[in-house]
Amino acid sequence: MTGPHLALVGPSGSGKSRLAFDLARRCGDVEIVSVDSMCVYRYMDIGTAKPPPSERDAVPHHLLDVAFPWEEYTVARFGQAALAALADIEARGRRAIFAGGTGLYLRAVVDGLEIPPRYPPIAGQLSEEAEGPSGAAELYSRLCELDPLAAERILPGNVRRVVRALEVTLGSGRPFSSFGPGLMEYKANSRFAMVGIPLVDRARYDEIIAQRFVSWMEAGLLDEVRMLASLPQGLSRTARQALGYRELLAHLEGRLTLDEAIDSAVARTRDYGRRQWSWFRRDPRITWLDSSGDLACQVINLWREAPTPEGSQAAKSLRRQLPDALVTTL
Repeated sequence: MTGPHLALVGPSGSGKSRLAFDLARRCGDVEIVSVDSMCVYRYMDIGTAKPPPSERDAVPHHLLDVAFPWEEYTVARFGQAALAALADIEARGRRAIFAGGTGLYLRAVVDGLEIPPRYPPIAGQLSEEAEGPSGAAELYSRLCELDPLAAERILPGNVRRVVRALEVTLGSGRPFSSFGPGLMEYKANSRFAMVGIPLVDRARYDEIIAQRFVSWMEAGLLDEVRMLASLPQGLSRTARQALGYRELLAHLEGRLTLDEAIDSAVARTRDYGRRQWSWFRRDPRITWLDSSGDLACQVINLWREAPTPEGSQAAKSLRRQLPDALVTTL
């Protein structure tokens, strides 16, 4: 490998997978690593917009269909699998495109986050305590005593994060803050060039999300969810939360009409896309593309000029590797 890997990010439905496939075909020495918390699951194909077999045959893809839907899949598990895939790709002298919208998964790879373990019984007890009249305030006071540094980084009203910090502190026996600055810090990393597809036209984006869900329904998404619901092992907590799947499961269980399920799924996907946009915008390492131009050419230029772990000579080598038709004037 002579150049940096690429991290291609953006909101759900922005075209990351399509662009990654186009780039991989053009560049020739590239493999794709999915950064999607639901594409890891087998049998969940339509509503995750998983690449079709034709694309997976044409370009090697990693971290698709690596878990059964009755399994819990964690950030730590993804991080280990992604680093193993990256080592394999590098060993064959190739580059990787990490494409997807699960921001925490990407940070686990790019920043090597030390992911604190989970302690479900403790988390459950803390969540119950938070439901009390003054439970949230009491939990925050407890965090201030046990881990003042973590308390400084968390707003008192962010109950979910307070519970998580206490869960780790009590379960591991070490302060939550001792696991490092985590998401608070964006370290330079020349191993990756980071590029993003922006969310610029919100009205158009909302329309795309709605149309995409309709196309999934026409492709048989409801039948896919019905099959998943019939699995004797059941669905894991993480798999049940997948966008669209949760709502259609509620319909099959009689808690929502089909129209209500569709409307809810579309609305939740739109909200999720906006949260992804907010998440990625905070990362100063990401260069945002001009959505009105040729995205592939923009990415190739940015990727070609990105600093590399090997230095400027490697950058020149990478430039020579690219097809002449892809080298444009900056």
